[in-house]
Amino acid sequence: MRVAGVGFRAAATAAEIAAALAPLGRLDALATLPTKAAALRAAVVPLGLPVRAVEVAGVPTPTRAPRILAAHGTGSVAEAAALVAAGPGARLAVPRRICPGGVTVALALSEGETE
Repeated sequence: MRVAGVGFRAAATAAEIAAALAPLGRLDALATLPTKAAALRAAVVPLGLPVRAVEVAGVPTPTRAPRILAAHGTGSVAEAAALVAAGPGARLAVPRRICPGGVTVALALSEGETE
């Protein structure tokens, strides 16, 4: 399974979110914080992807933003959400990318999934 983790500011538009996801290629699902899941679902309706709301506190990530660590208990919402939603043994295929509009994305692959 290919899961994109998505972090975004409230002002991010659906077009900005879609543009941030496009370079990741084929996706099976999206993941974000429970407090952002409804907004992400609404933004990606045209993409037809399921959105998973996941808890990210305590999930180790290769990149670390001090502000995100203080607010959410992990270094990157996008990386942590992707890893949690992709399941045990998941690995990051694309680390956090910061995109226009305050959108951050990362791509995790489930165990056994190839790029």
